[in-house]
Amino acid sequence: MRTLMLLLAAGLLAGCQTPLPPVDSNMAWVEFSTPSPGGKLLMAERLDNQRLTDGRFFQVTPGSHELRVRFDFEVFGGGGSLMTGPVERLCYLTIRYDHFEAGQRYRLEGRSLAFTPSARLYNDKREIVAEDREVYCII
Repeated sequence: MRTLMLLLAAGLLAGCQTPLPPVDSNMAWVEFSTPSPGGKLLMAERLDNQRLTDGRFFQVTPGSHELRVRFDFEVFGGGGSLMTGPVERLCYLTIRYDHFEAGQRYRLEGRSLAFTPSARLYNDKREIVAEDREVYCII
């Protein structure tokens, strides 16, 4: 029985570590980053209003696209006192960019200032090319 449980656990862990697909040079690649303190999770939710099965990245055709991401972050001392533990926030941010280019890499950064989340899309020259236009927080 113990062996069966170990095999099951190993199988579950292996499933969580699937490699990213190869980069398609005919598409644009969008990776994620959460550089601000408290950033826990930035994950792809929807591309052009279609739900995605793999939230670790966006790979898009050239042109115009709307990206929706889930951003989980912590607000430290959010309970009104520094003695309180961090408060977790779960937000959805929408970014629209009209000029994705094939073969280019972009970086989408989720940031937070206290309870206010934001997202910026950078090109490979580290220039801001788009910012969130819609933010919806659940908690």
